[in-house]
Amino acid sequence: MKEFKLPDLGEGLTEAEIVEWHVGAGQRIELNQPLLSVETDKAVVEVPSPVSGRVRSLHGEPGDVIPVGDVLARFDTGQDAAASEALPSRQQPEPAAGGSDASSDTDNASGVVGELPASGLVLSDTTQSSGSAAPRKQRVKAAPSVRALARELGVDLTLIEGSGPQGRITAKDVAKAAGQGGTKEAGTPSLSLGRGRDAPAAREEKLSGPRRAMFKSMAAAHSEVALCTVMDDADIHDWESPRDFTPRLIRAMVAGCRAEPRLNGVFSAEAGVLSISEHVHMGLAMHTPHGLIVAAIPNAGGLGLDELRAEVARLKKAGAERTLKPEEVRGYTITLSNIAGGSSRYATPLMVPPTVAILGSGAAREEVVALNGEIAIRRMLPLSLTFDHRCVAGADASRFLSAVVADLKQAS
Repeated sequence: MKEFKLPDLGEGLTEAEIVEWHVGAGQRIELNQPLLSVETDKAVVEVPSPVSGRVRSLHGEPGDVIPVGDVLARFDTGQDAAASEALPSRQQPEPAAGGSDASSDTDNASGVVGELPASGLVLSDTTQSSGSAAPRKQRVKAAPSVRALARELGVDLTLIEGSGPQGRITAKDVAKAAGQGGTKEAGTPSLSLGRGRDAPAAREEKLSGPRRAMFKSMAAAHSEVALCTVMDDADIHDWESPRDFTPRLIRAMVAGCRAEPRLNGVFSAEAGVLSISEHVHMGLAMHTPHGLIVAAIPNAGGLGLDELRAEVARLKKAGAERTLKPEEVRGYTITLSNIAGGSSRYATPLMVPPTVAILGSGAAREEVVALNGEIAIRRMLPLSLTFDHRCVAGADASRFLSAVVADLKQAS
């Protein structure tokens, strides 16, 4: 019998949520055939089978969060597979402590054979529908991004008739159902707001995917990092191309890292070591329908404005569609975040440890300023730089921010 454990799917990832099993207990599977799809903090990943044989047992149901290193499946190979043609249950009990198993020559096949690409598959699973009638099982076809949207809006996918190809449920179907009240009621606890008969009920949301990742990283930032924020304004009145907003900010941050490299790196508190990166690997914080995602732009300083513009557009599209690959959401050394939603100007953006700095850009506006000894109306961009004061001094942060402001002041 071979035992397969959830492998390390990427740097810093310690767990994954089961989205769908592609095989059942008792079925035969081939080497590298899709075994299951799992959702990490940023992407849906298809995990291939590490062996050829017959599936003896599967451990975990869709929606379960499995830590790295926990058993996902057990397989019978060779002569063992022929002896297990029919397996009635999804999960078989473990042998008693001290007991023996005729096939207990367990082989920990914890490494993944083959690549782990981000999955764009439409997921189809058996879902228990809600309602007052006897529960019934219904096949649901929906992409991971649509499932995430349904969770966010509290929509029961089993109550929706998909309008997509072969009955696939689309994002429009989910939005329409949310507007018509197609949400779960039975079995979902709610908090009553107020005592009136018509008082609305609160909708409870289980954090998953990017929202669960944000919870963990922000909790770590609060408990581990000595946060400090400095603020300034950049005069962008003379910009020739307003559409270069994000690429210009990235270029300016590269200039800031050249002026003060200490902000471009990662810090190990246990070792007391700040590792300063030679290249600027930009983390781009993006708001998506599924939550906050930070995507990486490796060696951003080596890209021109046109290349940066194209890469930013690609990452935003992939982030919204949940098709970012695991390697595209790690390895960044400093982060850019847009906090300009509504009329926000300044904030205290929080970096994801072990990075040590994040720059937040607020909403640009026209302001009355002093220019060459005279009063002028200029378009100004508010900036907020948060840094880890354990390893970065205030003077370091000020040098960085001054270089950013100077670069943004250029017309092009």
